Amino acid sequence: MRRLLLLLILAATLATGGCSLSAARIQKADAVVALTVDRQSTCAQPDHCALPSVLVDAALEANAASTPDKPVHVATLLEDGETALAARVNLIRAARQTIDVQTYIWEQDDAGKLVLDELIAAARRGVRVRILADQLFSFRDPGLLAVLARASDNIEIRLYNPTFYSARTPPLEFAAGIVCCFFHFNQRMHNKLIVIDDLIGITGGRNYEDRYFDWDPAFDYVDRDVMVGGPAAKAMGASFDQFWVHKRAVPLTHLRDVNSELVADTDDLKRWAPPTYDNPERVTELLEHAEDAGWVDERLVRATLRLNRVEYLSDLPGKTDDPKRREARTLTRHIMGLVRNAKSEIVLQTPYLVMSKPAKKIFSNLHKQPDPPRVVVSTNSLASTDAFAVYAMSYKHRKRYLIDYGFEIYELKPHPANADRDALEGPTTDIITPPINRPVGSGGGDRRPTRAERSRAAGTSGPSESAGFLSAGRRYGPGARHRPAPLLTEGVRFGLHAKSIVVDDTFAMVGTHNFDPRSDHYNTESGVIIYDKRFSDRLRGSIMQDTEPGNAWVIGPRQKTIPVLSEINEFIGDVSERLPFFDLWPFRYATSYDLKPGCIPMRWTDPKFFECYEPVGDFPEVDVSLKMIYTRMITAFGSASSGIL
Repeated sequence: MRRLLLLLILAATLATGGCSLSAARIQKADAVVALTVDRQSTCAQPDHCALPSVLVDAALEANAASTPDKPVHVATLLEDGETALAARVNLIRAARQTIDVQTYIWEQDDAGKLVLDELIAAARRGVRVRILADQLFSFRDPGLLAVLARASDNIEIRLYNPTFYSARTPPLEFAAGIVCCFFHFNQRMHNKLIVIDDLIGITGGRNYEDRYFDWDPAFDYVDRDVMVGGPAAKAMGASFDQFWVHKRAVPLTHLRDVNSELVADTDDLKRWAPPTYDNPERVTELLEHAEDAGWVDERLVRATLRLNRVEYLSDLPGKTDDPKRREARTLTRHIMGLVRNAKSEIVLQTPYLVMSKPAKKIFSNLHKQPDPPRVVVSTNSLASTDAFAVYAMSYKHRKRYLIDYGFEIYELKPHPANADRDALEGPTTDIITPPINRPVGSGGGDRRPTRAERSRAAGTSGPSESAGFLSAGRRYGPGARHRPAPLLTEGVRFGLHAKSIVVDDTFAMVGTHNFDPRSDHYNTESGVIIYDKRFSDRLRGSIMQDTEPGNAWVIGPRQKTIPVLSEINEFIGDVSERLPFFDLWPFRYATSYDLKPGCIPMRWTDPKFFECYEPVGDFPEVDVSLKMIYTRMITAFGSASSGIL
């Protein structure tokens, strides 16, 4: 341990002493880019050959109808992965002047390569393209970034908060970053945004990776975006500009490893070439859909609402530099205010049920009211999550959530009934436990039309986002502790990734905030808040469908079958839960329940609950193994880690 500590300190000292490049070195790389950048132009028209788009037309109409006192917006929930990706392609091809993209993860699988290729094509027809990605979880390959730096003179890429001014973070530098500069290193840019011509934009939970668009054959996310056209898009563009000019947004030529690639690559130039896809037929079909006016009308236009009050909010870059500054936590403060003033109901969907101290206080005060609002929480089960360490924290505090806050908790099943039937059948009949470090580019999978159909009727690679530190380790070590828990059931697994909230059927938020300590204090977050009952009803309906018996288990208290022993067990469990570290008592207050045949769904507080629900164990569908032991260990010793998970 002493040698390891000395090694880490030495690495930190060396890294901090020589992390930035000299001005001469940066100028040399800039000169290489200027001399070798691809300046081909595919269009000479003033509109840069933008394709027609009914989505852009609707945004233009909304802008034209807006006044300072009464803005007009168009908003569309993007529930289905294929639809969300096709909407992005449609907007990119319709861009006339600018495209700004902000993301937390960018993988080089089919989805990631497709969007990159579309952006480069837009740049080559004359559109200014800017990409800002969090360094820790994007691109990773200095050689690829050196190619992208010269893909077009109209495209520019910056990485946010790079570790020691490098695009790639090896394990030793990762550890050194923790030792030398914890708060700076731990602050990540979690924003997701694409905005076209400051006219229309998309924000929400999705990153650029197959699993966010239902294209992964082993593990896909139940996720959500919102597309907004109108004046709020200007706020999206202004927020992007704040991040783009911040000191933590570093140009590629300033990164040590990318700089070396550029300086070395002057004779045998590497150019961007059309990508090779693992599933080219699927990509071709999606591109056809993105240009098909009938398909876009059916999937997107018919689900669009025309409304007025919409706010795009984002925390400030460098959030941990001045955490007491009110503007630094704009989105968090706004969400807390909405929840604090709830009167009748709060419907919350979050992948990670780990409450920050302010959130705990708010929910506790609400529950103490004479007529407290109903609080419905849709979240992950251990079987559906790829962040079992974070799940352990919510497992630890189940009694507090049920009794002190009055939560009704529904945990997603790994094979929910509202998932796409073809995807549930899967490309294989094997029981799938995808390693996080599998090679990128997976192929397979399909969309989840049930969610899209519901929306229209109303009108394994890469890291999890759960943990700044634990998920980062997934890129560099294939250890079993970084895989989802093994299942007893087969087929494609679904995990919840959507982050949304509806308050009193009148306020709705779709964004990146996980309602946890990391989102509150470390990551920068963004989202759209919409004040419209019709939109709120649609979002509420979407979340509530994920709580239905075929899609989720209900968390409820154990039935007290042995009076004395049950009371003793509950007492010991209460004491154990409140200990800061050694929470080893295995018999928890609450467990998972499934609805019995012939019964109707009801709340866990209903007197007839135990008549209609049967317990299915604390971790249903999970194959008990060493993974389970590790989860228990995190439950026992991880309570102090909730701020970084």
